[in-house]
Amino acid sequence: MIRVNNELLSGYKFIDVFCGIGGFHIAMSSFGAKCVFACDIDPEVKKVYKENFNMNPQGDITAIEANQIPSHDIICAGFPCQPFSISGDQAGFNDAKGRGKLFFEIVKIAQMHQPQLILLENVRNFEKHDEGRTLQRVYSDLNNAGYTVFSRVLCASSYGVPQARKRIYIVAFRKNLDVESFNFPDALAETKVLGDVLIEDGENSVVGNYYITRQYEINKTHSVRSGSVERIGQIGQGRQGERIYSVLGQAVTLSSQGGGLGGRTGMYLMDNNNVRKLYPRECARLMGFPDNFILADTQGKNYKQFGNSVVVDVLQYIIQEAAKYLKK
Repeated sequence: MIRVNNELLSGYKFIDVFCGIGGFHIAMSSFGAKCVFACDIDPEVKKVYKENFNMNPQGDITAIEANQIPSHDIICAGFPCQPFSISGDQAGFNDAKGRGKLFFEIVKIAQMHQPQLILLENVRNFEKHDEGRTLQRVYSDLNNAGYTVFSRVLCASSYGVPQARKRIYIVAFRKNLDVESFNFPDALAETKVLGDVLIEDGENSVVGNYYITRQYEINKTHSVRSGSVERIGQIGQGRQGERIYSVLGQAVTLSSQGGGLGGRTGMYLMDNNNVRKLYPRECARLMGFPDNFILADTQGKNYKQFGNSVVVDVLQYIIQEAAKYLKK
């Protein structure tokens, strides 16, 4: 997390829709904003959210009427990405499970409450999904609800988090704020590498054995560039989950699913020459979560939850810029 002015949004209220484990909550509250409503359909993430924020999220947003939601100044929502991801069926708004249509619940809330600001996050592919028509629909619906909309794909590694995670961020201002342009944050001059956030291997580091003892191949002549993901070896045939990366570069994008020995985090060659996947706490750091954040009770849940979450640091930089246009 970056150092912030925790009074910047003092007095502002926000809602956390599709809240997950609380990436938006951490980012917003770091500026002094107060969460007045949260919801998520996943009971496991609701447990983690309650443990960390002493707030019990409500469930299915489609079963909640907009007028039942408290008044607020800001909507935060990392709405479901599966229908728009290149790893899914890309059914978009026509997703058979109805996940693609959940964006329209956000529009309903905005129409009812008219908050000053809407902050949304989704997968990179959302920008080009259905040849750009999906994003155009988002712009159109929010515009009709009374908002001026801006969007950009940003990579976490540009903002002090050593993970090659590219996501689209959508920022919408109520029209009477007269926001004609919005400057998304510039990339930082200095970048971190994965080695900067690793836990030192040892018997007291975490519960669980992640060490991989199977034979692996390493390209010792490979030149590592700190600003990129550097694959330096493999186990077996080198399929997804069998690839080995350098800790002197960026981490691959954390995923909520995926198989193989390094599934969901990737595998990395450590300084002690062990090859392993990442610990849950390391995944938390790669999403900008503080070390006092209470994790889920199993490794598998943690991998899924952080793979589905939002990067706190990127949100903080966006919020700092967006706050300039808000009115008390």
